[in-house]
Amino acid sequence: MLAESLPTGSGVVVCWDDARLGAGCSGVDGVSDTLRLRAGRLMMGDRDGTESSDGAMVDEAWRDGRTRVAIVARLSDALTPASLDAWRALARRVVSATLASARAEVQVESLRKSERLQQALYEIANLAGAGLEMQEVLKCIHGVVGRLMSAENFYIVLFDDVRGTTRFLYFADRLDPWIADPDVEIPLAEMPNSLTVALLLHGQPLRGPSETIRKRLAVDDGVAHGPDAADWLGVPMRRDARVSGAIVVQSYDQPACYTDEDRALLEFVAQHILTALDRKHAQAELERRVDARTRELQQANEVLQAEIIERQRAERLQRALFRISELSFTAGSVERFYSDLHAVVGELLYARNFYIALVSGDGDHIEFPYSVDERDIVRQPRRMMRGLSEYVINNGRALLADHEVIERLEAAGELRHHGTLAHCWLGVPLLRDGVVVGVIAVQSYSPDIMFSAQDQRLLTFVAHHIGGALARKRSQDHLKAAHAELEDRVDARTRELEETNRELRAQVSERIRAEQRLIHQARHDHLTGLPNRTRLLESLDTAIVQTRAQERGPFAVLFLDLDRFKLVNDSVGHAAGDEMLVEAGRRIARMLREGDVVARLGGDEFAVLLGEAGDAAAARAVAARILNELGKPMWIAGRELFPSASVGIAMWQPRYEQGEDLLRDADAAMYRAKALGRDRSELFDERMRAEATRLLDLEADLRRAILADAFEPWFQPIVDLASGEVVGHEALLRWNHDTRGPLPPDAFIGVGEDTGLIEQVDWLVYRRAFQWMTRHREGYVSINVSPRHFHSDNFAERLLQLLEETGAEPSRLRIEITEVALLDDAPRALRMLRTLRGRGVFALLDDFGTGFSALSYLHRFPIHALKIDQSFVAGLDDAMHPESLALVRAILALAGTLGIATIGEGVETEAQADVLRQLGCTMGQGFLFGRPMPAPGD
Repeated sequence: MLAESLPTGSGVVVCWDDARLGAGCSGVDGVSDTLRLRAGRLMMGDRDGTESSDGAMVDEAWRDGRTRVAIVARLSDALTPASLDAWRALARRVVSATLASARAEVQVESLRKSERLQQALYEIANLAGAGLEMQEVLKCIHGVVGRLMSAENFYIVLFDDVRGTTRFLYFADRLDPWIADPDVEIPLAEMPNSLTVALLLHGQPLRGPSETIRKRLAVDDGVAHGPDAADWLGVPMRRDARVSGAIVVQSYDQPACYTDEDRALLEFVAQHILTALDRKHAQAELERRVDARTRELQQANEVLQAEIIERQRAERLQRALFRISELSFTAGSVERFYSDLHAVVGELLYARNFYIALVSGDGDHIEFPYSVDERDIVRQPRRMMRGLSEYVINNGRALLADHEVIERLEAAGELRHHGTLAHCWLGVPLLRDGVVVGVIAVQSYSPDIMFSAQDQRLLTFVAHHIGGALARKRSQDHLKAAHAELEDRVDARTRELEETNRELRAQVSERIRAEQRLIHQARHDHLTGLPNRTRLLESLDTAIVQTRAQERGPFAVLFLDLDRFKLVNDSVGHAAGDEMLVEAGRRIARMLREGDVVARLGGDEFAVLLGEAGDAAAARAVAARILNELGKPMWIAGRELFPSASVGIAMWQPRYEQGEDLLRDADAAMYRAKALGRDRSELFDERMRAEATRLLDLEADLRRAILADAFEPWFQPIVDLASGEVVGHEALLRWNHDTRGPLPPDAFIGVGEDTGLIEQVDWLVYRRAFQWMTRHREGYVSINVSPRHFHSDNFAERLLQLLEETGAEPSRLRIEITEVALLDDAPRALRMLRTLRGRGVFALLDDFGTGFSALSYLHRFPIHALKIDQSFVAGLDDAMHPESLALVRAILALAGTLGIATIGEGVETEAQADVLRQLGCTMGQGFLFGRPMPAPGD
């Protein structure tokens, strides 16, 4: 443009010196070197050396910041002064704009290189944490370096300067066919002429043709390791200032392929690659240790499982023996006695075919008082012969026989079987006072069911107790007959007395006794003989009246509840529990003074009226004495038990109008004592009163909300972790409170559980959730089921009926239950889950791993999926807590073994989702995928 604005034939030269672009000159073709030299001197400020007598010469020089510019033009024709000034101004603008554009292009290219370098470093750092094998990681690193420079021929070598060995982790070369083994160490002595060894020992980057480098480093080229490269670039990798390896790229057909910039770039990248490799090695070592620890835990778990199974077997046997002992006293008829014995044996081993044979009184016959059999419906009495039962009776020892044993004994003439031949027969003798009086036998007609030596030992042991129970039953029956005969005599004598004009007196006496019994029963507990709630409330009302009239001093009420009493009932039995209640009542009564009243309110609850309490300290002292007395060992049903109790204390205040109010506040204080750790007492105060008032108000609001149907389900998505697709929703309970807005379950679930209202709330929410299912037909919906529902025998039928009423598909419904619901009443829970599973409703085990240990029950219950508790998932963030990782991995391994699906709860970050996905978790739920929302899509 500058030349075009001058007369034709003119010449122009521009010289510049710029901090970013460097120095340079540019001119129109044909410009003389003299003109270029003049412009260069002018730019350097040497105007003296540019003087010329030639009037056709025009020059201009200026400085713009750190940039110097000079323009020299030789005119082919003269210009006017105005034209020259205009041309000079144009020259300044054009040259300045051109230089600015060139600087911008250089800056853009520099930014692009920085971005490529940043992306490369980011990819290298990510590769260290990716779940890839080492060779896959190295291959990816090769690709990253290849995007920064020419790296078709590329290798990574590690160096151990102590051992003097190398390991080629990765080797890719277009011409060199050598295959590297990353696990093989190569001594330096085996590669004396290697440029790689020279680089490692030299410790500084090397660049240039391989032949030139060898000459410079005096490396013998007699035996070369690989083809010579036209350009070779190698940089060492350092760890703590020591050379730990190297990265090499080379080109066979491009001389001067690599620049100083490539060398600096490869040096920078090499250190990041070494860091990534160190992290990858550390991760592999950590995984190895975790795997080893996991195997140790699995072995320990197998031992624990075996111990649990053995303990459960012992507990079943103990329960069976206790039941057998109990039957001799509780069973009614003989038929019922034998039937109950059959049921007890059936809990221990296969007893579908079961009979009891007894020797007759004369010893010549064998009788069958009880027999249940698939093939031989009726067993008639017979003379003593050579049957299987007679074999056991005559030999006085148990017999376990299959087809072969029976045939061998028949061939030997020792027995001759009667009835249908069993595949396996097990009979043990029944003894009375050391004499064989009969046989108890079980048998199987299926080759798939065979009895073992352990079954024989078990049945023999049980038979000893059954023999004793039979003797006690017979004695009991004789005693009952004697009592019946005695009662008949008494009745006859009474009738005689009644007939001798004493009928009226007898009737009056009987009526008085009946009235006294009724009065006593109405005011006393039938088990302990202590006053009951009615009697206690009468005493409390009397005490209130007398205290108001100042006829007596202040008094107090203690409310006692035995700790963990249900455990005693469930483990030892109700009879033992009753015995424990009687003894507890006795101990409490022993600690009281004259004028105090102890009452049993029902279950394991007692109350004490302290007639002269004085102050709170005195009441606490009495409570402490009672707790100390209750804490002493009790021998119940042959077991040493250590009971404890929680005590609530309410002191009389003028505000109390009736005894029920005092009892209620003492009850509230007792629950506070339980919450604070049990085996202690707590005094009711105004804070508890306020809390009790709040709970009463909340209960009232809850009842009104049920009538107003103020509950609705909010839905949170559950996604497939592999595809990200929404596979279902969990229906979460929300209460639309008229003043407080939507309330989560935590705000009212405790009151709902305590009052039983939670069941009514659940049914309202279930109906709405099922109605939403009929409008939205994608995926499944899961509902939360309170453990209280499992106390109802018709829960499963009612749920299926509601599905039918709303038109919802059972196969799209999931119920979420807790471990507590499973273990509280396992047989009932199993029946309900099987009923629902039969109609297509699947069960999910919620918050798995945070409650009771349900591991031994998982294989028994039809569980479709485990929901991993969010407390474990929270530990799978970027910090990666090893404990959480190990627990989640163990849960997923267990679920995989049992063929159970898994859902990670509380997923809030992509890092957590990635870890769950890598560990094999199939589904996820949490804020990362969506928060609970009201009825999506409506």
